[in-house]
Amino acid sequence: MLLPALLLGLLPVLVLGTAAPASAHAVLRATDPADGTVLSTAPRHVTLTFTESVGLLTDSFRVYDPRNHRLRTGPAGHAPGGSDTARVSLPARLATGTYTVAWRVVSADSHPVSGALTFSVGKRTATSAAPPPDRPENRATTALHTIARYLAYLSLALLLGTAAFVAYCRPPATAHLRAPALAAVVTLVLSTVALYLLRVPYEEAASPAAAFRPSALTHTATTRAGRLLLVRLALLLLPAAVAAALPKSRRARLPRRAGLAAAAVLAVALSLTWSASDHASAGIQVPAAIVSSTLHLLAMAAWLGGLAALLWTFRHTRAPAGLPATVPARFSRLAAVSVTVLALTGVYQSWRGLGSWQALTDTTYGRTLLAKLAAVAALLLAAACSRAWTVRLTRAAVPARPRVPEPATGPPLPPLPPEPAPAVPLHLLRRSVLAEAGAALLVLALTTLLTSTVPGRAATASVSSGAQATAGIPTASVMTIPFDTGAPGGRGTVQITLDPGRVGSNSVQAVVYGPDGGLSAVPGLRLTLTLPSRHLGPLDTRVTDRGGYWSAPAFTLPLPGTWTMRATVRVSDLDQVTVSAPLRVTR
Repeated sequence: MLLPALLLGLLPVLVLGTAAPASAHAVLRATDPADGTVLSTAPRHVTLTFTESVGLLTDSFRVYDPRNHRLRTGPAGHAPGGSDTARVSLPARLATGTYTVAWRVVSADSHPVSGALTFSVGKRTATSAAPPPDRPENRATTALHTIARYLAYLSLALLLGTAAFVAYCRPPATAHLRAPALAAVVTLVLSTVALYLLRVPYEEAASPAAAFRPSALTHTATTRAGRLLLVRLALLLLPAAVAAALPKSRRARLPRRAGLAAAAVLAVALSLTWSASDHASAGIQVPAAIVSSTLHLLAMAAWLGGLAALLWTFRHTRAPAGLPATVPARFSRLAAVSVTVLALTGVYQSWRGLGSWQALTDTTYGRTLLAKLAAVAALLLAAACSRAWTVRLTRAAVPARPRVPEPATGPPLPPLPPEPAPAVPLHLLRRSVLAEAGAALLVLALTTLLTSTVPGRAATASVSSGAQATAGIPTASVMTIPFDTGAPGGRGTVQITLDPGRVGSNSVQAVVYGPDGGLSAVPGLRLTLTLPSRHLGPLDTRVTDRGGYWSAPAFTLPLPGTWTMRATVRVSDLDQVTVSAPLRVTR
């Protein structure tokens, strides 16, 4: 019964994990030279400043001259005293014209972030090519990396939860739990190795084959994410090494409290390898965030992993008498404590990640968080059913003893027959626990997506920094273009949002409305931009269908001016039309 539930839990990751590239936490705060500026003399360096510390790659910068030829530059590095900066040296002599800089760095929370900017020496050139497209995320690498992260979360929850279930719930037999615990250890080791091998391909948007380059393996060992993965491997192999070093007779004499203390220390250390490399390691209140994230992970493992252990115990219980009522009763108390910890730490982490109520609906992080909350609500509903059946099972196992009245005189009255215990079918408790496990797998899948999504606070900071750099200029350009294909029902409008609507990196969103003013799902939409005064374009925004709207997360406008936005709307296999409207782009 667990295998279909596991496949069902993996399905959202396979679909959503390859739908879009992973976002990052670091936000570009300033550039020197500034994006789109014209300089009288050639600069010696290009310096980027971010909202947090960043890691550098061997190919963090690509600089192109006015003829779109790549320049030879020095190695990427940090500015003096600034781990939140990235700098590259330029050649001594630069010709007159517009230069394009494409960059890619690694955020402190281990996710890559990229973009592009332009600057001109002497004057802007009319023949400047469009900025080279940023390296697209390799779908195979992204999918493998996402699945490995999910399996790591799943196996950690199963491993720690099984240990907590055995230590606290004390089932009468534990031999049947060795198989899932061993499977969790093996899966966790393999997923950790896979994450280590995929680290460089994930950062560089390369194919999975790049994982086996010797330089890639050594580079990963120098990064914080790589070192934490190595520590995780060492922690997983440490118990096996200690068990192999101690004789079997000596292992049997070890005090139970010492074993529990060692297991608790190991569980906290393993959890820290996650919280020290994800969103908690960057941003505001880092120490408190790491503590909260670690407690959140431990509570999640105790509840969801213990739930899997309970379900596995039910599978090996042939009759109600075979499982003492104290086992589900103890797990019910363990789950209640875990839910309390999850609620407290979850509220803090949501506040830290969102920053505002508006980010709950306006950012991908907020919408994913809402989906996770809905899955948690379903999980709590299933848990409530399980708790109700557990209470009935406990009462049935310990029936109330009837009171016999004492006569005033004469012999004592015979005892009253005990009241029949309420029937508690064990299969109903099994079903509710299975439903709880299925919801738990979905929660883990959404948690994996959250760790790969830019927090709402960082997304808001990105918009705010763009607004500060363009004081007095609207933070977004919104235009509505009507269209009519001439076919029945072929009329409507396209609402296009270009954010922030200035030179540099922009996000593009488009919504198509039908003749009745409602949302219309069209099979095709293409948006291009042309700058007639510079003979530049058309530049394809490459918007993709996101299920109700069309968007492109990053599109770079190299020059200011009055651009022409062209929208090609295809309403059927035979009917399409191209309409246009002017768009003013400023620095």
